[in-house]
Amino acid sequence: MKSRSEQLFARARERIPAGVNSPVRAFGAVGGSPPFFERASGAWLWDADGRRYIDYVGSWGPMVAGHTHPAVVEAVQAAASRALSFGAPTEAEVELAEAICRLVPSVEQLRLVSSGTEATMTAIRLARGHTGRSLIAKFEGCYHGHADSLLVKAGSGALTFGNPSSAGVPAEVASLTLVLNFNDLPQVEKLFQEKGKQIACVIVEPVAGNMNLVLPKPGFLESLRENCSRYGAVLIFDEVMTGFRVALGGAQARYGIRPDLTTLGKVIGGGLPVGAVGGRREIMQKIAPLGPVYQAGTLSGNPVAVAAGLATLKLVEEKDFQARIEKTTQSLVDGLNSEAKKAKIEFSAQSIGSMFGLYFRALPPTTFAEVMQCDKERFNRFFHAMLARGIYFAPSAYEAGFVSAAHGAPEIEATLAAARASFASL
Repeated sequence: MKSRSEQLFARARERIPAGVNSPVRAFGAVGGSPPFFERASGAWLWDADGRRYIDYVGSWGPMVAGHTHPAVVEAVQAAASRALSFGAPTEAEVELAEAICRLVPSVEQLRLVSSGTEATMTAIRLARGHTGRSLIAKFEGCYHGHADSLLVKAGSGALTFGNPSSAGVPAEVASLTLVLNFNDLPQVEKLFQEKGKQIACVIVEPVAGNMNLVLPKPGFLESLRENCSRYGAVLIFDEVMTGFRVALGGAQARYGIRPDLTTLGKVIGGGLPVGAVGGRREIMQKIAPLGPVYQAGTLSGNPVAVAAGLATLKLVEEKDFQARIEKTTQSLVDGLNSEAKKAKIEFSAQSIGSMFGLYFRALPPTTFAEVMQCDKERFNRFFHAMLARGIYFAPSAYEAGFVSAAHGAPEIEATLAAARASFASL
């Protein structure tokens, strides 16, 4: 007899393409049928069949305080009781903007939007409007949402114009995007020497989280900052994932690099749809209605989502919050490395802040090419072995994981016990 989740998945496929509203949820990368979830609390999820899981996806990042935190739920309920949406200014929008400007070093002004994709799309338009240039540069393996200019993969050779990575993206649009190798300093230097005066912006995840977790090499972010400054290009840090995860002020605070524009999402919505683009006042004042760069959104600054974000940021700001969650994440990574070593499995794991990466290779990767060398099939078997033991990791070998403040010693110990058995089964 099919489980309730399997029955729901069959129903979903009748009316929703592939049965899901975001591709990775379909379990296409790992095989099998996805659990359908009904509720969550703290570090735990419950599926439609009543099974309980320790969650290391955290809605792909925003649940840094844990699921259904009482302070966040109370704030959402209070806001919803007043109005679900105004389509007009509210004081809470101002408070959220003030909080982000205070916490994120480079942000002097910001515009709230409704998603990370909208934030990065707006940032690129702002960069082009500010510089009067057309070319943008991004890095293979970094994901910045599904705007046309960003769904571009590397061309056939170094420093070539990109190719569309999705049907529906015109080659003419992709031709304006240059794709480089993450952590390749000589390639960055060469790009700017050849095309520096044509480049409107460079957009990068300062810590990559969408090709699994890949840390920047020493000097890489500094080189981006130096070259963008020298050639008049706008440096955009996509901190949708890293914002308030790798440090209170994001990756830019941790690494001491000030981008010109920053995109945010996930944590600033506390689990509800919010994004933001912010940065230097000079650039931000190019946005409508002050300037010629147009952007608008009916639900931008939605009062319920803003309330969730404000409540979450207050928790994140609490004393020792970042240190405590980082320590928990490190204990998870250390334990997984230890269990794999005992089982003589070629495996490595690393973390930064409350983000972590799992790799079936001897050392953590530093490039997209090294990520692709990981043993994907072994990851898939490990994923399902852990899922069967009540541990919910991201259903893809190419996604980072997340720990919340609700994860504690009992959850880590249960995870490592499951890992011990799962590694043995491999």
